[in-house]
Amino acid sequence: MAVIGIMSALHEELAAVLAEMPGEQRVTVAGRDFWVGQWQGHAVVAVLSRIGKVAAATTATLMLERFGVDALVFTGVAGGLGPGVRVGDVVVASGLVQHDMDASPLFPRHEVPLYGRAIFETDAALSTQLAEAAHEVLQEADRHLGPDTWARWAWGSPQMHRGLIVSGDRFVSTATESQALREALPDALAVEMEGAAVAQVCCDYGVPFTAVRTISDRADDAAHTDFNRFISEVASPYSRAILAHWLAKRLTA
Repeated sequence: MAVIGIMSALHEELAAVLAEMPGEQRVTVAGRDFWVGQWQGHAVVAVLSRIGKVAAATTATLMLERFGVDALVFTGVAGGLGPGVRVGDVVVASGLVQHDMDASPLFPRHEVPLYGRAIFETDAALSTQLAEAAHEVLQEADRHLGPDTWARWAWGSPQMHRGLIVSGDRFVSTATESQALREALPDALAVEMEGAAVAQVCCDYGVPFTAVRTISDRADDAAHTDFNRFISEVASPYSRAILAHWLAKRLTA
């Protein structure tokens, strides 16, 4: 049976995943708790990525080496960068770039030395499956969040986007920073702190990978506003619903 790895950026999101894995077993490796169990008939290993590129890369390597996962999905939140990418939307990565990688003048800015590339593409089939799941969940977002939460955040219709996500070891929280990222990487839809490092690890191992990020803010001066509440009320239910929908479809495919 294929083993699916799920990495979550925050404790609340991991808890939402574990709630769907009754009887999971904890295995501790390098100070990280990996949870091994079943979800929707699939063998699943879930883990908290920790924050930042190095921590996430270490976690991903352990996931691949110790647990032999056949596909890896990262779920978490991100700041919106692209035009039309709003709070409450979901971005499924088609590729990831380290926005703070700069080994110039030896290598072009953003290119990872000795790889000959800046963008690490996600697995096309896996990304398509997650994008379809996200689209269908967002069509009924009010049902997944509940009427009170839906009314509290006062949204219109959340959208699914697919494209470039950029990662770096800083929390982008000013309009100046986000504008600089848009100028340097105009195709970027969202910014976070782990995904590109995990994509590089999965490239090394030849394991299919994609990332699904809920937009929690616009990576500007208001990025910290109600962040924790958004995670618990919106991002975690989205992650659980999207993954459950994807796994159910994967079982019948």
